Amino acid sequence: MRILIAVDGSAVSLASVNSLVAHIRWFRETPELHLLHVHPPVPVGLATRHVSHDVLEAYYREEGEAALAAARALLDAAQLPYVLHLHVGQPAETIVSLSRELECDLISMGSHGRGALPNAVLGSVATKVLHLSAVPVLLAK
Repeated sequence: MRILIAVDGSAVSLASVNSLVAHIRWFRETPELHLLHVHPPVPVGLATRHVSHDVLEAYYREEGEAALAAARALLDAAQLPYVLHLHVGQPAETIVSLSRELECDLISMGSHGRGALPNAVLGSVATKVLHLSAVPVLLAK
């Protein structure tokens, strides 16, 4: 079984990792875990006028690694191996696309994240992933 864990650095996305770690025994064999952070793209026209491509790539990498740090610590503490993925793009579309590419059986993520309405019942990224995904989506809140 392959599971894609989408993390945006929010407390709710970290709760999805905690839940998965707590329930890993549900699976007959330890699943193949893929830990993903998707950074929304900076508007290219504005960014390229003031910063180089290399600086922008370093920014995406640093922000992605920071967003994944707590999730990585949880998985490492549980001694669960994972493959790390850092992407730039539209979050929902990228999550679903990568899950297809990796042939994942499940997507695990928070019900809402760091968007404009953090207290919403169901966030826009989660809603879109549910709509686009052909595989089950496990949401934590």
